[in-house]
Amino acid sequence: MNIMMLLEMAAQGMGDRVAFVNGDQRLTYQDLYNAAGCAAEEIKASGCDHAAVLDVSSLAVPVGLFAASWAGVPYVPLNYRLTGAELDALLERIYPAYLVTEADRVGKLTHHSEVKLSTREDFLAKARAGTPGDPSWSMDAEDIAILLFTSGTTGAPKAAVLRHKHLVSYILTTVEFAGAGPDDAALVCVPPYHIAGMAAILSSVYSGRRVVQLPNFTAEEWIRVARAEKVTNAFVVPTMLSRIVEILEGEESAGLPSLKSISYGGGKMPQKVIERAMKLFPEADFANAYGLTETSSTIALLGPDDHRDAVASEDPAVRRRIVSVGRPVPGIEVEIRDDEGKPLPGGARGEIYVRGEQVSGEYVGRGSLLDNEGWFPTRDAGSVDEEGFLFLEGRADDVIVRGGENMSPGEIEDVLLEHDAVADAAVVGIPDEQWGEGVAAAVVLRQGKQASVEELQAWVKEALRSSRVPQVLEFRDELPYNETGKLLRRVVKAELSGDAS
Repeated sequence: MNIMMLLEMAAQGMGDRVAFVNGDQRLTYQDLYNAAGCAAEEIKASGCDHAAVLDVSSLAVPVGLFAASWAGVPYVPLNYRLTGAELDALLERIYPAYLVTEADRVGKLTHHSEVKLSTREDFLAKARAGTPGDPSWSMDAEDIAILLFTSGTTGAPKAAVLRHKHLVSYILTTVEFAGAGPDDAALVCVPPYHIAGMAAILSSVYSGRRVVQLPNFTAEEWIRVARAEKVTNAFVVPTMLSRIVEILEGEESAGLPSLKSISYGGGKMPQKVIERAMKLFPEADFANAYGLTETSSTIALLGPDDHRDAVASEDPAVRRRIVSVGRPVPGIEVEIRDDEGKPLPGGARGEIYVRGEQVSGEYVGRGSLLDNEGWFPTRDAGSVDEEGFLFLEGRADDVIVRGGENMSPGEIEDVLLEHDAVADAAVVGIPDEQWGEGVAAAVVLRQGKQASVEELQAWVKEALRSSRVPQVLEFRDELPYNETGKLLRRVVKAELSGDAS
């Protein structure tokens, strides 16, 4: 198994079809295959152990992904939103590396002596100018295809290991080869360093669908590109769909008759938003996809019929399913377990465990977290109803998921506690219609010290990215702890969410 075989099949069967579009740039499937082969030679000649891309969505992303697989080294997509220090720390973990990035970043990265740098433009020019060699990639299913850095709950980002067997298994069980029509086009606006971005490339290539890349999302640009390219399929995170719905306020429809399918995932979708979206896009089928980096993307799906049945039903139990993530995809098993790892009955809340060929659950330096029977603890909390619909109920480890981005409460709390006036702090996620979850904080000030809400928000913004600034910050005389000294985070969350009784 090697993900290159997915591209090889597409190039042989649909070589003349346009594979990727970015502005006025286009690559056919045969172009992509040839470019991957040429770039693979460049990567191999560098002697590097990893091939990384630090870029927004560009043609360098699919070329880099398949070139790495052809060359036999792991592909590492890096988050272009990271600070300089954060990026330096990740690069040091993948030495020696071949790195493709934007031209204006190259000068800032030359201090990495074990990183061979290439601008996006040079990388693509060389890849498109040469002739690929003979297919020579390894077919060892255990080879690492992709390393994805994931923030996790605490500490430094973990490098999740996705082997070729995991990714190929996911594609073969969920996608029909050449199943897309010649005019089908997918609008991809999720970040290329996210598992959803990787899955969109692989699934679209195997199905033969044209991928339209949108490097920088705005609702206005999303609508414009979708109309101009006659997009038929799209994937968005809840925050994006919320903004699209907002921009179409007052309209009876979105005016996109070509759009036949909208998938969403990466966070909690507000019920009002999805119901409004279904009215604005009456021709589109909606699907809610739930997955994790460690599971090679989607493991559960709420399909189009499920959406329609939930909206049309007068049964509260059926209507509630509109906010579920559906049922497991083929090849995936799901169990809800208690704190001791024992399976729970239907309807009970616990931690979600998953099992299947596409599930990796492995990290560099930590090994596999799968148990002896192949089950992976997702650290997500949830429940399953009597018909097998899975409901997410937050993170088992209290991670805040804001607009599809995982945030550690502890990271924000540590920054607040560095302020001279702060004696104690608790950070939690609260419901937010736009972002799925928002950041909220309860703060205890030191005796005799003063600080305003605005001052502490600015303090967090200076130390971290703006997305981590608490949108709600309230002062308390003390925080709730149990008899063993454990913070009762659920109490704080209820208070800051306005749910305290």
